[in-house]
Amino acid sequence: MKQVFVTLVALGSTLTLMAQQLTVNQNENAAFAANTDQTDNGVVSLAGRKGFSIQTQKGDFVFMPYMMIQTSGTYNYYADEGLDPAYNQDNVMNSGFAIPYAVLGFTGKAFDKVSFNLSINAAGSGGAILQQAWFDVKLADDALAIKTGKFKTPFQSGFLTILGGTLFPCVPVSMTSAVILPYALNSVNPKLMTGWDLGVEAHGLLFKKRLGYEVGIFNGTGGSVNSATKTLSDDLHIPSLLYAARLSYMPMGPMPAVQGDAKYLNENKLLFAVSANTNIESENESTNDTRFGAEAAWMYHRLYLSGEAYLMHMGFTDRMHLDGQTYDFWGAYGQAGFFVTKTLQLAARYDFFDRNGHDANGFLNMPAAGVNIFFPSCNMKLQAMYQYVGRFNHDTQVDRDNDDLGLARHSATVQLQYTF
Repeated sequence: MKQVFVTLVALGSTLTLMAQQLTVNQNENAAFAANTDQTDNGVVSLAGRKGFSIQTQKGDFVFMPYMMIQTSGTYNYYADEGLDPAYNQDNVMNSGFAIPYAVLGFTGKAFDKVSFNLSINAAGSGGAILQQAWFDVKLADDALAIKTGKFKTPFQSGFLTILGGTLFPCVPVSMTSAVILPYALNSVNPKLMTGWDLGVEAHGLLFKKRLGYEVGIFNGTGGSVNSATKTLSDDLHIPSLLYAARLSYMPMGPMPAVQGDAKYLNENKLLFAVSANTNIESENESTNDTRFGAEAAWMYHRLYLSGEAYLMHMGFTDRMHLDGQTYDFWGAYGQAGFFVTKTLQLAARYDFFDRNGHDANGFLNMPAAGVNIFFPSCNMKLQAMYQYVGRFNHDTQVDRDNDDLGLARHSATVQLQYTF
């Protein structure tokens, strides 16, 4: 009993000392939100967010937890693709209810020098459960910082937008779908998106935060691998890694990482950016892929406009024995959103994808329309969208049927999101 009493007294003393040193803020943390360029967690925006954080009285340490849950209902209708009805194929597949993301994490800063973030996606599997884990060290105020760990690679604003802030519940198909190659048996089908990855990046904001840059080296294995698995490239004799860079110009100051939000109805922000990366593989059954991207976005009061185009040049490794054949694929999209009221946003998008390569005729055109309803008082967001996958200018019907394999001809999604 005496040991229990001593333990309780010691615990009480410790908590008292912590209470004297730490402040729990249940309102808006203005000092923390003002530093969103360094503490943005890539999932939900913390700017102007009402919640709670733990911080020292001097403000040299801030700790803020966050959560995002998305639940969705989806209906996907697939075309017959020329198959005989005797095969009894199902036209409605991959439909029903889903949880795209169930993210729990925390972010913060220490001594105005180090920002940190860690998040777990319980809806993921394998290595993707660890969605991100990084810390960011400021070396020269806003001009230079080093970020290391697992985070978003600097490519495509459609992906760099925070997960809770996209204009549609589904990002453009041209970013996420694998390309089509003219080989019956082929395990190599890369995507135009690089996604999450492990690596290190130098970044900063120059000229009164109008010019941003990001230069990094990553594993190139994507967000599902959390270990070091790379070697040297036998073809190019350099480490088989992903080398990436992005340069952005924001003449009116940093652009919020959202595609329209009820909290940003009085903003006037403009962004232009270019990016490039090359993913070098070792001597295995794979490809060396080089990507280029260009993007622009404008947030003007209730209007949001954005568009980007990206190209991938891929060449097989020598082990594939394809005599140095190379292929080029590209995609682009443009989208617009407008708040007809302070909480109701209408959206439209046109997505283009040259999925079968520049040397073959035909492409996919995928118009989409959507509506977003915001509930700012409780951090909820309701999204709905419809998308049609069309095909154009293919040489034969077989080419048309092959080009949209795995893609739903008609797709409808309703998604409800809650963030904390």
